[in-house]
This record gives sequence, C-alpha cells and structure tokens, in this order.
Amino acid sequence: MVSLDESLVARLKKGSKHYEVLVDPDGALEFKKGGNVKIEDVLAVEAVFEDSGRGDHASESDLTNAFQTDDVFEIAAYIIKHGELQLTKEQRKHILEEKTRQVISTIAQNAINPQTRAPHPPGRIEKAMEEAKIHIDPLKSVDEQVNIVMKAIRPIIPIRFEEVEIAVKIPSDYAAKSYGDIAKFGTMLRDSWQNDGSWVAVVKIPAGMQNDFYGLVNHLTKGDAETKLL
Repeated sequence: MVSLDESLVARLKKGSKHYEVLVDPDGALEFKKGGNVKIEDVLAVEAVFEDSGRGDHASESDLTNAFQTDDVFEIAAYIIKHGELQLTKEQRKHILEEKTRQVISTIAQNAINPQTRAPHPPGRIEKAMEEAKIHIDPLKSVDEQVNIVMKAIRPIIPIRFEEVEIAVKIPSDYAAKSYGDIAKFGTMLRDSWQNDGSWVAVVKIPAGMQNDFYGLVNHLTKGDAETKLL
C-alpha cells in the first residue's frame, strides 16, 4: 500500500456530491487502463472521502445511494475506472508522448494521400498536427483521438483512411515459407497455387502499410517476387 505522502486523488461526481479516494499514482493508472492490478494494492487508505484534503469521509448512506454498495474496494474501483485521476507531471508527460506516438503511428499505417495514393510519413503527420495545434488528451483512447486528429489535419494535408488490394506472385522457391507471413499481414481475398509451384494471392491491407508489405515480400523472396497495386 502506498504512503499518503505519495498518493494522488481519484475523484468522481455522482449527483451533487464528489467522492474521492487516495491512490498510488502508477498503480491507479495501470488499474484504470485495465492492467492486472489488485484494487487493495492501489489504495493509500481504505476509505472514501467527500473531501480528502479535509479528511471528510463520505457517509455510508450516501455511498449506498450513489453506488448501491458501501464496499470501499468496489466503490474505489468504480471511481478509478470512471472518474478523474490526477496524474503527476512526469506521468502526464510520459503518457502524452506515448499516446502521441501511437496516434501518429495509427494514422501513418492506415491513411494515404488520396492525390498520390502514397502513404504519409509519420513526420509529415506530426508536422500537420503541430500546425493544427492538436492537443492530445493522455486519458482518452487512441482510437477516439485518431478521429479528432484526422478531422483537424485534413485542411492541412490531403489524407484519408483507405485499404488497398495488392496482387503478389511468389516464386516456387519461396512460396511455401512465405505463405504464413503474407497471409497474416492483411486480409487474404483470394489465392491459388500455380502449376509451376509458385503462389499467387490478392491481399487487402491498410493503405499506409504498403511500404511495410513490399518490404516483407522482398525480405521473404530476396527481391524475387512480383507485386501489383490493384
């Protein structure tokens, strides 16, 4: 159990009242993200407060009315999951940097320039985000923020999410060992084995991952394969 001096407040409003618990910063963040953390190890003190700064405990009747239970652990888990977690400066910075990278990576893997049908490099996406003055929320999901970022940067760079279909022909010397890796890369639309032992397939992948796909095919076949963007 974390010491009170190192604890942070997790807060939730229910009706007209606020409810607070004192928590371990790292443990609470991991718990909120769905990590394998026990709520007993997250709480700094086994109590629910109306105002933790003043030490005002919430009454059992208020807790029962608000949460349909007076079990501290159940209530604390709910507050951490659904409430506001006050992050440390270091936590917020780390999460912000990591989530920004995840948002940029997701867009780069799935989007293209519709004018050229080529992927946008991550650096170009990051620059467009800076120009659009995008502010990533460290506690919102990546998927939610990807949509927000896409809407904000469209006036700056031509971009849209798209999937592409690529036909690939693998020579017989590499066909058998290449099958699994290529099949897992995207959605296999159709494939067939040729009389000469070569393998032909059409794979659907996120448009932004074309270069990665071509790199995989070249690696598997030492450059001895045919591909065509359909």
